[in-house]
Amino acid sequence: METARGHVERLFHEQAGGIQATLIRLLGDLDLAGEVMQEAFVAALSLWDERGVPDNPRNWLITTARNRAIDRLRQRRRFLAPEASASVLADLDDADAEIERQLGEPIADDQLRLIFTCCHSALSVEAQIALTLHTLCGLTSEQIARAFLIPLPTLAQRLVRAKKKIRDARVPYRVPPPELLPERLDSALAVIYLVFNEGYLSADGEGPIRAELCSEAIRLARLVACLLPTETEPRALLALMLLHDARKTTRVSRSGELVLLADQDRTRWDRRQIEEALAIVEEVLKRGGARPFALQAAIAALHAQASRPQDTDWRQIAALYSVLIRLHPSPVIELNRAAAISMVDGPEAALPLIDSLAARGELANYHLLHATRADCLRRAGRTDAARAAYRQALECEVSDAERRFLERRLAELTLS
Repeated sequence: METARGHVERLFHEQAGGIQATLIRLLGDLDLAGEVMQEAFVAALSLWDERGVPDNPRNWLITTARNRAIDRLRQRRRFLAPEASASVLADLDDADAEIERQLGEPIADDQLRLIFTCCHSALSVEAQIALTLHTLCGLTSEQIARAFLIPLPTLAQRLVRAKKKIRDARVPYRVPPPELLPERLDSALAVIYLVFNEGYLSADGEGPIRAELCSEAIRLARLVACLLPTETEPRALLALMLLHDARKTTRVSRSGELVLLADQDRTRWDRRQIEEALAIVEEVLKRGGARPFALQAAIAALHAQASRPQDTDWRQIAALYSVLIRLHPSPVIELNRAAAISMVDGPEAALPLIDSLAARGELANYHLLHATRADCLRRAGRTDAARAAYRQALECEVSDAERRFLERRLAELTLS
């Protein structure tokens, strides 16, 4: 039987992002919502052990956090100058009444509202994504900094500035009207995909996959696709994530080691998800043509359609990456294209492309650059250089599953 502590820990892991999103709607203050949510969970640890878990734990946490917030607002009022007391009291009473009214309403999808609030045009794209990951998904600053490949102090400053801009600009916490949605769509989709990637290969070191983040990202993509039925990119992103998610149970071995795509047991892939995704990919390519998420989904579809690794249409994949680079220039996409070329024309054809990327320095701390180079060198028979590249990859930030894989590859070359 689950203990009260276990229940609280599970709720925090699974629902903290949604609870915080609801509190932001109720309180209109991102920092205050985060602080009182933490206090509510701490209170639950002691009270639920004594009194038992309430019938509706989520509402208990929201109500407790809301009451803590109102207490804080009243405490702040005591320190204001006497001449300001009357206006502050009126504002506080209005806030109390509004919160009571909103608590009585059906809870809409606060997470979707939060995505579009954080993706407001007043913020830079980088700040939009970082803020949403922090508030919606509860990712730590360290996790987000790793996802962005930026220093932690830079990320912390970005979050502080974003919250201040939302507060100073009085950005409304709502899904914007249809005519304003497209301008925020790209950032919203980027946020959702980063959430998925954080779950798909977790950066926290606790495990290779956080299934609840993957499921949440897929759910949010479905919501955005329903909200914008004429837009193809939300559906393309949905298809892309479904195709990746269909392989999640085969990506890590029982010993906790990363399993490469070519070595995965394809009979264990979720065919239901794959079939749904393939139909979406066909639809969006017909309706929207070559757009970034549509192209990525088409690449993932080619992998999913190959019953054996040797059946993969690598030439078509390399061609799709070439189109994607023109639409959405990125060193990571260039690296992926080089990896595809190595499968078409051999590793020696790809190594100059990878070496050119390495010389630019943009991916100096990106382990997959060194791992891809190491694999090409290994396949080309250049063992000493491959060992050195694997060591470079291990010096970068990697998940436990990736580390085990890289260490095994390095050991195999050392013994050869």
